[in-house]
Parts: sequence; structure tokens; C-alpha cells
Amino acid sequence: MAGKKTLSALIDHQFGPRAAAYVASAVHSSGPDLAWITERAGRAHPKIALDLGAGGGHVSYAIAPHAGRVLACDLSEQMLAAVAETARAKGLDNLGTRACDVRALPLDDASVDFAASRFSAHHWQDLDAALRECRRVLPAGATAVFADAVSPGTPLLDTHLQAIELLRDPSHVRDYAIEEWVAALQAAGFAVQEVKRFRLRIDFKPWIERMQTPPVLEDAIRALQSKAPAEAANHFEIDEDGSYTLDCAGFEVRAI
Repeated sequence: MAGKKTLSALIDHQFGPRAAAYVASAVHSSGPDLAWITERAGRAHPKIALDLGAGGGHVSYAIAPHAGRVLACDLSEQMLAAVAETARAKGLDNLGTRACDVRALPLDDASVDFAASRFSAHHWQDLDAALRECRRVLPAGATAVFADAVSPGTPLLDTHLQAIELLRDPSHVRDYAIEEWVAALQAAGFAVQEVKRFRLRIDFKPWIERMQTPPVLEDAIRALQSKAPAEAANHFEIDEDGSYTLDCAGFEVRAI
């Protein structure tokens, strides 16, 4: 249909104006997955670290003390402007930004020695292409870590999750199952070293407000939740106010 935005433009439209909300988001600025990524960066002590789909920049802020330089990459220039401003306020003068698509990184082969991504891959138009690009810019033996929401895997639970994610945010592509992640990582040239599972409690009101989901779509999410079968309601621990529990996973990999 004429006038429709591409996915990249839609992501920029969705997230650019909400940059400050994502910088301030409690969900994004803390959590066991972020602590895990930080610990892995501390082990690696990279000269140059890459944050893929940086969003509010929380991975970049966390790993900057452990790296010579951090490059925060994101589609949204507005989001990156907020990251740069926050980095200056935190005194992180080794943190730079670059507006780019994860499928075409403006970096030389083997030019980065650590890469990380958190809560971004479910927006990527082509996970396989993005992972291949990440592998390209890493030398053999380098570490990368990815963390994201994941599908529980079964069709019943998967359908419920993807539906509410898409209703909240039209730039959502897919929460992949752990098995899908492992297969994609291996196909891109990574050896999986560790898979960690996390569960994240989502408070419905700030989750909706952060994305400024229109009331009609908020109502649709609540209607789906109210009609969810017991298996879905129990797995996602759906409360009366719409709050629920999200499955997440972290993947530590080595470039081969």
C-alpha cells in the first residue's frame, strides 16, 4: 500500500521520539541479564566493543568501564543523541555512536574484539544477516553476547506472545525461541559457549506508556489477555492489570 513506512523507518519513528523514556527505563537500565553482559565484558577487557541496536545505551554505559572504546550502533539518530548526552553526563568519554543498520555495519572486517546486543534483535528485519555482519567484524576467538526476549517455543504460547508484542509495537518482528537463536548463531559462524535463561516481570502501565501504544491497541492486548487459555495465563503469570512475566535468554558465543 502506498505511503507505508519501511521497517527501518518505522523503528526510527517508534523509538526516536521516545529516546528519553528508554534512557530512563528501569526495565532497560538494570536486571540480571545486564549484569551478566557486564561481567562478560569485564572478562574480555576489549580494546573496541560494539553495542548492536543500542537503544537507550544501557549496555554501552555498563561495558564502557571495561573497554578501551565502545561504539553504540542504532538506526535512530535521536536515540543515539540521547545516548551521547547521557554518556557525557556520566563522564564516559570512550563511548561513541554510529547510526547504521545492523545488516550493514560500517566497520572493517575483524575490527572489533567484543560485541553485545540486548533487547534489540526482536526488531531486526533479518536476524541471520545481522549475525553474519556481527561475525564479520569480529576476529576468530572473540566473544559476543546477545540477550533478548524469547519465545517459550510451543505454538500456543508463541502465538500469544507475538500477538501482544505486535499490538504494542508495530515495529516488532519476532521473539525467537532459544532453539532458533542457537541455530542462527551457529549458521553465522559462532560457537555457543553458554545459554542463560531469565524471566522478566513486565509492569503493564509503564510498558504501554513507554511505547505510547494507542488506547485501541492497549484494549486489544487486554482483551487477548482476558481470553487467554489457562496454559498461557499461567505461563505468562498474567495479572488483572495486564502485567505479565516475559521469558528472556542470554547467549555467550565465540567467533570461529
